[in-house]
Amino acid sequence: MRPSHLPLRAATGAFILNSGLGKRALPAENAAELQGMAANAFPFVGRWDPGTFGKALCAAEIGIGAALLAPFVPSFVAGAALTAFGGGMMTMYWRTPGMHENGSPRPTQDGIPLAKDSWLLGAGLTLMLEPKRR
Repeated sequence: MRPSHLPLRAATGAFILNSGLGKRALPAENAAELQGMAANAFPFVGRWDPGTFGKALCAAEIGIGAALLAPFVPSFVAGAALTAFGGGMMTMYWRTPGMHENGSPRPTQDGIPLAKDSWLLGAGLTLMLEPKRR
């Protein structure tokens, strides 16, 4: 990990790790609500049990956050995980009705919480695209 990656990895890693830790005791009704949104983008998750979905989301967020915070995980690997997660969030944004204005990438009021996650995708791509030192 390059020292210049530390602020980006610490900020994104701490945020995502905290989000995952907060989902450890996710009530079934909250898991079902999150699952419903995710199923707009990824229909296969709609067939899962809500509890299973909640646990998988929790584990994914904890794992991605920990990978970003762990200095021994290469930036490309941590960035790939973050890019996949951020890409998933942007896919939910695009495929969930009412999140953005018709024919426009501009978010509606309801879409702002998902649209804000575009920074995750940008941060992940930044970590992946930076050339390696020789």
